[in-house]
Amino acid sequence: MEIADPKNHNTPFFSAIITCYFEEKSIIEFHTRFSKALNSLDKSYEIIFVNDGSADGTFELLKEIFNRDKKVTRVINFFKNSGQGAAITAGINHAKGKHFILMDSDLQLAPEELPLLVNEFEKGCDIVSGYRKDRKDSFFRIVPSVLANYIMRKVSKSDLKDFGCTFKIYHGELIRAFNLGPLKLFNPVYIIEQAQKCREVPVSHFPRKYGKSGWTFNKLTEYNMENFMGMFSKAFQVIGFWSILIALLLVLRTIVDYFYSFKILSKIYNGLLLIAIMLSMFITLKMLCLIGEYVVRIFSVAQKNPKYIIKEILER
Repeated sequence: MEIADPKNHNTPFFSAIITCYFEEKSIIEFHTRFSKALNSLDKSYEIIFVNDGSADGTFELLKEIFNRDKKVTRVINFFKNSGQGAAITAGINHAKGKHFILMDSDLQLAPEELPLLVNEFEKGCDIVSGYRKDRKDSFFRIVPSVLANYIMRKVSKSDLKDFGCTFKIYHGELIRAFNLGPLKLFNPVYIIEQAQKCREVPVSHFPRKYGKSGWTFNKLTEYNMENFMGMFSKAFQVIGFWSILIALLLVLRTIVDYFYSFKILSKIYNGLLLIAIMLSMFITLKMLCLIGEYVVRIFSVAQKNPKYIIKEILER
């Protein structure tokens, strides 16, 4: 990763990382509006676009934007769609700015509201996140998002409401400390966990007018599982504690039963026994699935296969 030198007067204050996926109908309007918002800040900046494997005309339009706007310092093009985390990681690795602005280019968020986040960031925040106060997504997008936000709050030990809103500003040193790259992708959960001062700012949200979202149901499920793995050790601790406690109570009941007649569960019925066996089987199966997922992920990391591959970079 290229580290920004704060003493270098050529270092931009902000590196804006913009991810694109099938945005040929929105990218020109987005660039115009976003550039205007950045120019209103009176801060030096650069813009880095990452084309996440779009098969439409997105990359060709990004080339045109690159040729006419000197503030667009890099356009990164992936071989194939690799996901938002991969696109953000690639942008971060090629950024020179002191701090990072992240945003999607699908115009579901208003670039004009960027100053709201910057105002909070200048108060000394480590992270400022947009909060979509009135989401315009479908029911099938919102439900997995609610579950994901719950898991991410638990893993990050924070009270942020909307982890899924990409509209965020991060302190540069906080992100660079993670040494992100093709083998270790950007995940806001673990970065937020290390931040001391996080703030959320309500932002507008609009229905998606063009293109299609890269977040399919399967990808959302996979992302939820990835963050759930962060609760893995804690889950074992909780289950282990209750298992030992119940075992001790059963031993105590057996000992006491030798001296006194016991009225609690004095008779074991077949139905009760079947329920207990089925419950134990499901808990055991769930734990085996978690262990299997964990082992598969360890194996995947051990293979050291890159999570994304850059096909082409336009840079100044």
